Amino acid sequence: MSDEPNTTNTETTAAADLPSVTMGDSPTATAEPQRVSRRPGVEAGGYFWGTGRRKTSVARVRIRPGTGKFLVNKKDVDTYFCADRLRSDAIAPLEATKTVGKYDIFVNVVGGGTTGQAGAVMLGLARALMTANMEFEQALRDGHYLTRDDRKVERKKPGQPGARKRFQFSKR
Repeated sequence: MSDEPNTTNTETTAAADLPSVTMGDSPTATAEPQRVSRRPGVEAGGYFWGTGRRKTSVARVRIRPGTGKFLVNKKDVDTYFCADRLRSDAIAPLEATKTVGKYDIFVNVVGGGTTGQAGAVMLGLARALMTANMEFEQALRDGHYLTRDDRKVERKKPGQPGARKRFQFSKR
């Protein structure tokens, strides 16, 4: 043997020495099936999803073609949003695309109050509908359903009673 360093590429020889592993050899291949996604926003099982945010509320919306079931946090939409205005805000993207009763809608919404939650559901539903069918995009854009309302509560300033309110000015 010579004392000269090995001049061969060690990376290629190391990779060639490793045994090839197939999916059948892996112990986790059968334990957990891989989720196949055809495009962004599409889950296995035929669900289309969209995320909506408004104020401090976040809504995760999943839709699939169906009979028109609309559940918000495992309650019917009429039960969850008692006020007509909030209910109409939540289903407005369906009316704009003329798909009322054609999709089953499942929503998980957290944070904020009822107004913020209704706005978050509206945006998430619009995004999910656009993922399901790109032909809905123009109708949803015309109704401003794909635009996030980024208004939030203004913070309170130090030395003052509120965000905008000031103590009464006294000259003397």
